[in-house]
Amino acid sequence: MEEGTVATWLKKVGDKIEEGDILAEIETDKATMEFESFNEGTLLHIGVQEGETTKVDELLAIIGDEGEDISDLLNGGGNASAEDSNAEDAKAEASDEVESNKDETTETEEASNASADLPEGVIVVTMPRLSDTMEEGTVATWLKKVGDSVEEGDILAEIETDKATMEFESFQSGTLLEIGLKEGESAKVDELLAIIGPAGTDVSGVAANFSASSAPAAKKEEAPKQETKKEAPKTATASTETKTKAPAPTPVTENGRLYVSPLAKKLAEEKGINLTKVQGSGENGRIIKRDIENYEPAAGAAAVGKFVPSGQEDFEDIPNSQMRKAIAKSLTKSKFSAPHYYLAVEFNMDNAMAFRAQFNSIPDTKISFNDIVVKACALALKQHPQVNSQWFDDKMRLNNHVHIGVAVAVPDGLVVPVVRFANEQSLPQIGLKLKH
Repeated sequence: MEEGTVATWLKKVGDKIEEGDILAEIETDKATMEFESFNEGTLLHIGVQEGETTKVDELLAIIGDEGEDISDLLNGGGNASAEDSNAEDAKAEASDEVESNKDETTETEEASNASADLPEGVIVVTMPRLSDTMEEGTVATWLKKVGDSVEEGDILAEIETDKATMEFESFQSGTLLEIGLKEGESAKVDELLAIIGPAGTDVSGVAANFSASSAPAAKKEEAPKQETKKEAPKTATASTETKTKAPAPTPVTENGRLYVSPLAKKLAEEKGINLTKVQGSGENGRIIKRDIENYEPAAGAAAVGKFVPSGQEDFEDIPNSQMRKAIAKSLTKSKFSAPHYYLAVEFNMDNAMAFRAQFNSIPDTKISFNDIVVKACALALKQHPQVNSQWFDDKMRLNNHVHIGVAVAVPDGLVVPVVRFANEQSLPQIGLKLKH
């Protein structure tokens, strides 16, 4: 993400803002996401109107005390405001991912602690999962060095994932005792990234003991349960245990308000889950995406038996004909060699139906609705040459002629006859071309 567009403001200037309120919906290059406030106060200023676009780190809004003078921020001190906005933006974009990462890191640390007997106060920080598809990460930049004091919330490093480079925040306080990955090095999710603990603590043996401790430790805990063998591909962390039973409905609240991430709230609405029945595993009991995905209602009077497949997977291979190979090759080339766009328009076809009926009343003449659509498209392309264009790496070509390809299904595949100079052809001529 390099810039974002404000799709909708859900608050207006003067509104009271509580921590966790949704301020706006932000459209990125991938999706439209809810932007959550991490501050309380009054919305004093909106810097980007609905439909407007701004780059990352630029001023989005200002929150403060009601009646507070913000003229200095708007006239010359906007940097501080922009930085605040940037901090909120970064948190909002990855709120669920970071919460999930933090919990996964904490759970891995607990498993490691049980198996490797960590010194008191020492925390092992692992490679976070910053996106759903992330399998490994690369340390782009370390922002702390060994010996530096680390506070909760400090940015430890910038991690490059398969989608973007993101700041990785520390969820512990202490001293950075060891760095497990140098800048430019990669590691899989949950592998050792760094060690934080009291200054002067000897952690020379922690890294060696950690590498194989996390997953086996969790496996040992689950060993008595024979059924869990079938779930071996899943990461053996404390998170999988939360799926066995519905947790007690005691989510942490403050002033009667639930702490719920925007994505978790949306998923709960889609699945019809009562959030008061879900216990959050995020920071301070915050309900995150994983809690909704793992939630199971309390068992009813009769439990549904577990499905055990009795059959075998079966399939039949059908060799591809040369026509199908050519179709796949051509369509793939077309898809990836030029930008695509799609239009969906509804038309009232009453006049077209009346025209076709009148036209087909002429002896030895018959046209189809497809013929009419091809002719109409040809005339439209002639009137709008920018639509009738081709993309090249260094230019865009506007065609003055109109050729239209029409996909026609045949028993063995698909053919695409091209009606050349379609705007100059009559309806019967177009129909004849498409039939032969």
